[in-house]
Amino acid sequence: MSDGFLNLHKPAGWTSHDCVAKLRRLLKTKKIGHAGTLDPAATGVLPMAVGRATRLLQYLPSDKAYRAVIQLGVTTDTDDLDGQVLHQTAADHLTQTDVVSQLVNFQGDIRQIPPMYSAIHVNGQRLYDLARQGDDVDVPSRMVTVHDIDVVNWQSGKVAHITLDITCGGGTYIRSIARDLGHRLGVGGTLASLLRTRSSGFTLETSLTFDTLLEQPEAIELVTPEIPLEHLPQVLLSHEAGCRWCLGQQLPSEPTVALEQPVRVVSSTCLFLGIGMFTIKNDRSHLVPKMVWAAPTLDR
Repeated sequence: MSDGFLNLHKPAGWTSHDCVAKLRRLLKTKKIGHAGTLDPAATGVLPMAVGRATRLLQYLPSDKAYRAVIQLGVTTDTDDLDGQVLHQTAADHLTQTDVVSQLVNFQGDIRQIPPMYSAIHVNGQRLYDLARQGDDVDVPSRMVTVHDIDVVNWQSGKVAHITLDITCGGGTYIRSIARDLGHRLGVGGTLASLLRTRSSGFTLETSLTFDTLLEQPEAIELVTPEIPLEHLPQVLLSHEAGCRWCLGQQLPSEPTVALEQPVRVVSSTCLFLGIGMFTIKNDRSHLVPKMVWAAPTLDR
């Protein structure tokens, strides 16, 4: 199996680590990683990196998109339906207008407290480990970015449901939005279901399920890096300069983007040489390699 990316459709009930372990067995390689953890109950796009592509995970775009169903009138300890119910309150007085009027508070750059059952570290330990130990932890808030929230469906009732399409930056917890929306409405809220429709440049429409991978192994065609990395600024080198750059040489060059920012390096004979950045060496700007993908000698 060569190096590249695979757009996996994660099933419900599996952790992201489960997906890595199963894909390692399927592809018979240990060097596999994923871009952006999905909760076990969540489904949808989970980009996987195979082989040398694991070194490119940090350069993938961070924006993500979700379809979320939020249940109002219920509060749980995990902020989703996998947790224990803490409170229940009738929500049949709520209207769609009531709920939509609160959504403006969850768009833009906002402060968010991650769920207690989450994988972030506090005092050197995972929050979910501290939660299972029963420790009382003051979870610090952090800034996240929510670009858009669109209402897809509204279902009123004693336990009400609203379906939202959410686009956001990396690190955003949709469970926290569900919890905090319910709090603002005075009835509590929790995440009923979550489908990730876009992540790291990959979309749901082109994702592959494990069933497809098992039944149609010919469908396993890894995506080459230039596709998910097309958001990065491009630097075009000649064939000769590209060969020297792939050998690790630092090329004197005027910067086309800010210093120390990653760029996608290509040549006249290769769509993707690797990741570089401009930096100052000996009082002069150079294009230096950060991750070389292509072979040093390129065919014309």
